[in-house]
Amino acid sequence: MSRPEIRSFNHTSFTVADLDASLRFFVGVLGFSLRDRSPRDPRLIGAVTGLAHAEVEIAYLDGYGHTLELIAYRTPEDRGRALYRPCDAGAAHIALDVIAFDRLLAEVEAHGFRRMGEVIVVPAGPNKGRRAVYTRGPDGIILELIEAA
Repeated sequence: MSRPEIRSFNHTSFTVADLDASLRFFVGVLGFSLRDRSPRDPRLIGAVTGLAHAEVEIAYLDGYGHTLELIAYRTPEDRGRALYRPCDAGAAHIALDVIAFDRLLAEVEAHGFRRMGEVIVVPAGPNKGRRAVYTRGPDGIILELIEAA
């Protein structure tokens, strides 16, 4: 069987409760740049997601060679909040290599992210010898900070 012709990643997406607050964090603290912010046709979003008449506003952020999409749903009314653990199937996280590890960790925590465990020194693998920590933000998004080599 031949491999599919995948050209590149298009984006990684996270659903957020408050798009303004999320943009303040991802742009103001992490340094992403806002490419686009706009609502979408609820019928179109409903068709692609399987959610009837889903009202959303979407922001596309660029940074560090990747595009991040943040989606804020206004409907349906019964939407919930994902609080998965890293060990749960389907769990996802963002991992960033950072220079000023301690300073950025303090800024991340000042914006509502909480450590999920301890800061550790990675004992093996491609990040061996570097400090790392998992944090969880107000929307449940898991952000891993890894000290740059």
